[in-house]
Amino acid sequence: MKYVILTHGGVTAPQSGAESCARAADDALRALDAGGEALSAAIAATARLEDDPRLNAGTGSNLRLDGRTIEMDAAVMASDGRFGAVACIERVKNPVLVAAKVLETPHLLLAGAGATAFARRLGFADHDPATDEARERHARAVAALRDGGGDDQTDDAARFHALTAKRFWNFDAEPIECDTVGAVVRDAHGRFAAAASTGGSSYSLRGRVGDVPLMGAGIYAGPHGAVAATGVGEEIARRLLARAIYDWLADGVAPARAAQRGVAMFPEVVAIGVLVVGRSGQAIASNRNMPSAQLVG
Repeated sequence: MKYVILTHGGVTAPQSGAESCARAADDALRALDAGGEALSAAIAATARLEDDPRLNAGTGSNLRLDGRTIEMDAAVMASDGRFGAVACIERVKNPVLVAAKVLETPHLLLAGAGATAFARRLGFADHDPATDEARERHARAVAALRDGGGDDQTDDAARFHALTAKRFWNFDAEPIECDTVGAVVRDAHGRFAAAASTGGSSYSLRGRVGDVPLMGAGIYAGPHGAVAATGVGEEIARRLLARAIYDWLADGVAPARAAQRGVAMFPEVVAIGVLVVGRSGQAIASNRNMPSAQLVG
């Protein structure tokens, strides 16, 4: 069986991120060549994507509505059922590496201050993930929230307006969307893995958790394949998208058809992208521009 590596930089992310996706795939291949399994390759790829400040994960993650808070989610899963995730972790460089360490505990998910303390205990240094690009994205998000903005963030702003932001505001500051990076891998031994990381949505209250760290929502892996999703987290979680696509693979649906069917579950207004790898092939599908890369060998 040949290896397969698929990476993505997030649905609606700039197409310039495709270069980073290619480098991430190369890192995954190096992990496989060094004797690593699919899981280590998926983690290596996702960590590389977290380091690209143009992408909404790790360094460059979205600031939340207060313009100061950055809370990140990440998850990893292998086809033998191992799963580890962190949610709302702060001030670490590579949340996916912390999620991988959760695999060594009896738990599936660590959140908030506990996740950050866990990272410090294991030697992950304090890191400020804020960038000038993220501050610019935040400014555009706030403009869209205030006056309609007129750009691709307008629909997300309208959805948050429906919640009346001031009513639910839970930041220390006064009141004033969302991509994921990820990878799926099949190694030459037929093992599968998925990993994902996100800086969350600008239109988020403090403590908001998206689809990434929820098993079966943002990622899923099993003996029939692996899936990673990106897009509006709440919509992905409501449909348990990654598990739904995986179940189709288990039923014998071809990866390309399963990926297309997964994207078609959502109305066009909801940005969605997926990576799918199975025993019979692989597929990348989205309803928006999505930087991605593929290595098959």
